Amino acid sequence: MDTNLDALHSTTDAQIPAVTRVVGSREVGGEDARIVTVTQTYPSALAEVWNAITTEDRISRWLGPISGDFRLGGRYQIEGNAGGEVLECAQPTRLHVTWEYGGDVSWVTATLNGDDASTTLEIEHVAHVGDEDWKQFGPGAVGIGWDSMLLGLTLHLGTGSNLDPEAALAWSASADGIRFMTRSGLEWRDANIAAGESEADASAAAERCIVAYTGAGAGPDA
Repeated sequence: MDTNLDALHSTTDAQIPAVTRVVGSREVGGEDARIVTVTQTYPSALAEVWNAITTEDRISRWLGPISGDFRLGGRYQIEGNAGGEVLECAQPTRLHVTWEYGGDVSWVTATLNGDDASTTLEIEHVAHVGDEDWKQFGPGAVGIGWDSMLLGLTLHLGTGSNLDPEAALAWSASADGIRFMTRSGLEWRDANIAAGESEADASAAAERCIVAYTGAGAGPDA
């Protein structure tokens, strides 16, 4: 089954409130780093979610074509996206990898807690981000991307559907796709404010980020 526009439309409204978003910071390698964290609970067994995020065939069905080896020390590459090295792989509860894209290296950790009935997935993305870059786009720069990826995973786990790149591209340009990314950007604005950013700076960064993703500003009815 391919992911089509009808499936995306029926899932997007419920997806935004299903995700918890947190913004933070800490020192990594002697430098200050920014952290975005997304958490979602799925009505799927722990083994099922682990399999969906760590095997080449399953990842390709909801995220995009991927090659590599998710064993410790292995490397992976998502076609047209990030690649990296597997730094930790503790089945079925923790996966820690580098996230290498555009010459930059950051770190992603997926932590799973669950049983045969449900699983909570937490994804933490840690990156060294300059103050000016953070001020310009805020956490939405990566947060909107993670929201979109979790949407694909939700569809896959819930319906068994496969990613249809053409349908996904059409959706991203549709009114529904723009509204989803706008709502995601506004949620990341709120998380940024909760982390201590001023409302004015967080709102301005979110507006710029939403425009960068969608070409459209955040209207009052987003």
